[in-house]
Parts: sequence; C-alpha cells; structure tokens
Amino acid sequence: MAIIWELDFYSRPLVDENNKKLWEVLICESPLGVDRDPDTLFRYAKFCGNTEVNSVTLRQALEEAIAQANTAPDKIRFFRRQMSNMITKGCEEAGIPAYASRRTLALNQWLQQRMTEVYPAMPNYQAGANPSVMMPPPNPQPLPDALIGQQWALVTLEASAFDEMTEWQIDFSESFPLKLTGVAPNTPIPGLLIFSPRALPMAGWMSGLELACVKYTTPPARLLLETGASDSWILANLTTPELQAEAEKFEATKQAANGVHFVAIQTDPESEAFTGFWLLQELNLG
Repeated sequence: MAIIWELDFYSRPLVDENNKKLWEVLICESPLGVDRDPDTLFRYAKFCGNTEVNSVTLRQALEEAIAQANTAPDKIRFFRRQMSNMITKGCEEAGIPAYASRRTLALNQWLQQRMTEVYPAMPNYQAGANPSVMMPPPNPQPLPDALIGQQWALVTLEASAFDEMTEWQIDFSESFPLKLTGVAPNTPIPGLLIFSPRALPMAGWMSGLELACVKYTTPPARLLLETGASDSWILANLTTPELQAEAEKFEATKQAANGVHFVAIQTDPESEAFTGFWLLQELNLG
C-alpha cells in the first residue's frame, strides 16, 4: 500500500522573542484503510521564524521527517492553497510529488487539537483568529461525457458495515478508520452509488483525483463531487421535488455522521463487486 503524508506550513497564534509570528511545519501520515489504528500514525512538527518561510526550510523539514520515519512517502497532500507554490517547490526539492487536496483528515484533526489545547498553553501564545483558508466557491464543471453514469442511487450503510470493507471486491478505493471521526458503530453513513457500463474507466478517472466530498447544493439543485483544493464536478441535476427531498436527507444524514459518507461505482444494481469505493469526510477547513 502507498504511503501518503499530509502537510501544513503556516503561521500559528504564537510569537517569537521579537514579537514576530512563528510558523510551523506539520506532517502526519494519512490513515489508509478502515483497519488502520490512528494512534500509530507518524507525526512530525517543527517551528520556524518568519524569515525562514521558504522552500529550503520545508525541504529540510521533510528530510528530517523522512529520517525520523525511516521511510519516504509516495506523495504528499496539502490543503492550504495560499502556500501552494512554496509547498510544491519544497516537496519537489525533496523528491516527493505534492497534491492540493481537501482529503487531509488526520492533519485537520491534529491541527484543531493543537489550536485548542497546545498553542494556548504555550507562554508565547497570542490570541486571535488565524487567517481563514476559505476561498470563493468553485464553479462546478460538467463531468466528461464518457464518465456520466446511467443511473445513481442514494443509500445508507451502518458504520459497523465498514469493518468488513477489506473483504469486499473493489478495483479502486481509499478509506480510513472510522475511529478517527468519532462515529458510533450504529451511525447511518450515507452514500452515492453510481451505475455505469463504463464503470471501470470512470473509477480509474476518479482514482486519479483527490476526492474531497459529495454534497447537495441549491440553487440550482444538484449533487456535486468536490475534488482537489477547489475543483467541483456536477454528478446530477435534481429536477424533481422527490429527488431534492432525497438529497436533503442525504445531507442531513451526512451531517449527523460528522460529515462521513461514501461514493461508489458499480456496473449495474445487481453487481456484488465495486469498480470504485471511496470513504469520504467533508471537512471544514475554514
């Protein structure tokens, strides 16, 4: 299985002896697989001054992290688009491809924990909101014609069902341990099933994206697939009140499950195998 790291390089609510903002490199391992223990994930943290905010500092931090982990990742994900050029350059200098992604579940949880528990306890803490990473909503694009599903359905599975995901027949997939999200075993997890005779190329295309979430938006009423740091694709236009009510229920169930949901691809409704299956969590990266 590939090794993926999640990375953030940004200022923190801390100041140095000259009352200048402190910056920090955070690196953690992505928890790939429903059976992975989140407590065993690799983590690395390093503070630096505002005069050291450059790709050289990031490359050096990555080299230190690789030495500590005794392994190098196959790729790195980062969510902070403002730092895109520097992060990409620093990762490339370290020989690791970097991808803008909102699929940074472990990093987001770790960062929130540090914001509420770690930084405020430090003597150089300076209260005040960190700059938001929120960007204007993306302009949804139509799916390529060859990748449009012939049918789709909104469904739910109990969280405990994912304990057996390692035994399912799946061609392309990515998942994470639900323990990381605090979801109880009996929690309904909503999902979108897409059926298509071109299921395999569709799953292959999706596997090359950084899948973030499926969401219902209005107006106009439609289901969107959000990918990368800011991309959005139109999965379905919801033209009837019945479809819209179904999508509203999907959104409500997703929110009740701490944003956890899934998207899956099959050749037809009778198939017992998946050409693609991705467990997702919609994150608030603001």
